[in-house]
Amino acid sequence: MSKRVLTTESGAPVADNQNSASAGVGGPLLLQDQHLLEKLARFNRERIPERVVHARGSGAYGHFEVTDDVTGFTHADFLNRVGKRTEVFLRFSTVADSLGGADAVRDPRGFAVKFYTEEGNYDLVGNNTPVFFIKDPIKFPDFIHSQKRDPFTGRQEPDNVWDFWAHSPEATHQVTWLMGDRGIPASYRHMNGYGSHTYQWTNAEGEAFFVKYHFKTNQGIRSLSSEQAAELAGTDPTSHQTDLLQAIERGVHPSWTLYVQLMPAAEAADYRFNPFDLTKVWPHRDYPLQRVGRLVLDRNPDNVFAEVEQAAFSPNNFVPGIGPSPDKMLQGRLFAYADAHRYRLGVNHTLLAVNAPKATTAQNYGRDGLMAVNSQGRYAKNYEPNSYDGPVETGRPLSAPLAVTGHTGTHEAPQHTKDDPFVQAGDLYRLMSEEERQRLVANIAGGLSQVSRDDVIEKNLAHFHAADPEYGRRVEEAVRALRED
Repeated sequence: MSKRVLTTESGAPVADNQNSASAGVGGPLLLQDQHLLEKLARFNRERIPERVVHARGSGAYGHFEVTDDVTGFTHADFLNRVGKRTEVFLRFSTVADSLGGADAVRDPRGFAVKFYTEEGNYDLVGNNTPVFFIKDPIKFPDFIHSQKRDPFTGRQEPDNVWDFWAHSPEATHQVTWLMGDRGIPASYRHMNGYGSHTYQWTNAEGEAFFVKYHFKTNQGIRSLSSEQAAELAGTDPTSHQTDLLQAIERGVHPSWTLYVQLMPAAEAADYRFNPFDLTKVWPHRDYPLQRVGRLVLDRNPDNVFAEVEQAAFSPNNFVPGIGPSPDKMLQGRLFAYADAHRYRLGVNHTLLAVNAPKATTAQNYGRDGLMAVNSQGRYAKNYEPNSYDGPVETGRPLSAPLAVTGHTGTHEAPQHTKDDPFVQAGDLYRLMSEEERQRLVANIAGGLSQVSRDDVIEKNLAHFHAADPEYGRRVEEAVRALRED
């Protein structure tokens, strides 16, 4: 059987792919060697800007199957009957480090799911923790700068990390999560995923419910100690990527059961704390978990760059029956995520295979721009309304409207009767076993003791004291012992 012919990008056959054209034997190379110039020029452009956060990622395809009837809460088509299956793509990631960072580090993990529904793609972009460090997007760039590599030393600095947290008491809950036993998952398969934000579901009658998503791993929770993680990160920096790839290849398909918490919209205003505060969870005794379905990953991408690095998720990719809430952090991400992808991948990134709808066809008037391939034909118009049978609006909103009142301006979030940045951090501490508390205190003290300024240390210690007196005392004693060594 004859082999396929190697060609240039314009399709011309390549005579020699081992030697560059030169002026005589051993002479200088020639500018006319189109194949050489093309290969070098393309090589120089193989990389695109990496994500500012969530740069180091892994992903896989699979499906989501509805197991329980939730049609009383949402009219989303992909959730409209028990047994219905929808293709999905799930991207896992670390948050703070660059594309070359190690997998086994103490860091939140991204958990982003793209549902290829018959009504368009629905992106649910969350983490492996149900809360986050901040609750207003105006603080997000500052927070990320504090966690990234210092502009002078080129490494993550405890002074920067803990200085920001010292001035952000609302971070105490997430810090307690991060420094606890679940702060370093053993693999992507052995951790939960959460929508983290509060979203809105609307049923066919127009009733609105606020919703939180919980993906519970069916493999069981497994985590690494700081010592285990340090060893693994040094010997196998791509440990989580390798584990996910090999598990799926050998037919061990990881799965998660999706549960939701549902709050009737009318109850939000009088709830004892702000239900749209990303630094807080809804207690299960108030809003129990309700099972929805099962997510299974069963196919690896063929090309990590094309399908994982170019995968673009945006929280504003909703479908009918699902919409946003007044969650401030969510509202900020509705813009920031889509804008990040327009910068990294170009305005036509939604045409890439991993991002394009699979169960329906996108029909709109978006044309042109970098890498445009959607000419739509000579008779299609790129304006609306028109007289040429172009796509038209439905007049049916995706979700129920959110009521707004008051004057424009910069406002703190409305205060509920029991809003407090420390209560849930203390609750989480008191849920831990004694062994878990010992490891939590050691993890916090290990980082906080490296901070050079005493006032920053004192501010952070005050947060742990406010969460729980024992919690604060033990961290303070551990920090003092390490600084005296």
